[in-house]
Amino acid sequence: MITLRPGHERGHANFGWLDSYHSFSFGNYYDPNHMGFRALRVINEDRVAPTAGFDTHPHHDMEILTYVLSGALTHRDSMGHTKTIGANEVQRITAGTGIAHSEFNASDTEPVHFLQIWILPEQNGITPSYAEATFPPEVRQGQWRLIAGRNPDDAIHINQDVSLYATRLQSGEQLSYTLQPDRHAWVQVAQGKITLNGQSLEAGDGAAISQETQLDLLANGEAEVLLFDLN
Repeated sequence: MITLRPGHERGHANFGWLDSYHSFSFGNYYDPNHMGFRALRVINEDRVAPTAGFDTHPHHDMEILTYVLSGALTHRDSMGHTKTIGANEVQRITAGTGIAHSEFNASDTEPVHFLQIWILPEQNGITPSYAEATFPPEVRQGQWRLIAGRNPDDAIHINQDVSLYATRLQSGEQLSYTLQPDRHAWVQVAQGKITLNGQSLEAGDGAAISQETQLDLLANGEAEVLLFDLN
């Protein structure tokens, strides 16, 4: 079963400096039919104006991933990290027992466009930690590249039984993914257009997937796609 989450139906908040779309309930946007999917709690697509950003604010008991699509984002946190990440880079914060952080557009002239993803951890009260990694376009081109998972060899560790893959596809390129029994998936189109098992999706669209064995993607133009394999 594939249930589409059209991008134009997402929650939306525009504060001038921030233009944000919410796949699931977040902030002032509340929809009891869209509270998350399995351990996936938040997918926000954010565009932040030059020099603007989120002032210091707290988090706890959440795995927070930031996936930059364009521009650069500067992160500062109470663990002592100050990092600027750009396109092809992914950042993870394990908020655990509690952290505070801020995020600002690192550019004086260009907006930053990114996805912020929250995943519920396997347990509360984990010691906070930070990680980041770079995944160049060539390692994602035409194939699924694991970028985060519970026990990855060369990806970011997250404290949950979730595997997050990313791919970039050229027009007409096809790619499949096999789901194991009792596993679920969420597909998020970050950029471009695809066909997923015969259904059309475009940038901003998502799809909740259960009781399926194989996912077949076809790119209708250049596309960038995230796939969450969930317990």
